[in-house]
Amino acid sequence: MIGRIKGILVLAENGEAVIDVNGVGYIVRTTRETLQEISKNKQTPVTLWTYHVVREDSSDLYGFPDRETLRFFEALLSVSGIGPKSAINILNVAPVKSIQSAIVSGDPTHLTKTTGIGTKKAEKIILELRDKLDVLEGELDAHRETNDVIDALQALGYSRKEAQDALKKVPSTGSAEIRIKEALKLLGK
Repeated sequence: MIGRIKGILVLAENGEAVIDVNGVGYIVRTTRETLQEISKNKQTPVTLWTYHVVREDSSDLYGFPDRETLRFFEALLSVSGIGPKSAINILNVAPVKSIQSAIVSGDPTHLTKTTGIGTKKAEKIILELRDKLDVLEGELDAHRETNDVIDALQALGYSRKEAQDALKKVPSTGSAEIRIKEALKLLGK
């Protein structure tokens, strides 16, 4: 099993990264956000925590920037009917904390935005993972507020990605109204 990979990014496209480790290029499937992040560091070593899937006809590596995301990916795989590709698609919808918050609060809307995940499968994921997730109540409230801010920015005509990118640059302290105003200043530039 391969648990972690560290090397130089050679290529990043279509949900895959090719990472050169001592002359061997490993194909690692990952999320769009992870690809964007590691693409910024061309010619510098990148490290990804990996999940190795071995099947009769294939051997695939799935990579994640931290162990928390890897653990959540593994939790998603524990739900019957969710394979690695579906789990990656779920992770592409929103940040891990937001998805965890949605699961803990019983909100299937984040999950149903994923291709191939309908309401019944989303409810099954919530039912099977709700008690397994270790999300503190304070963190849950903070993520609910962040989701409310993103929803407000989307209602004003910005895409979810634009809203999330702007919120990354805004301090997480302060009320939702202050965070919306700060995000709007950044988006207006």
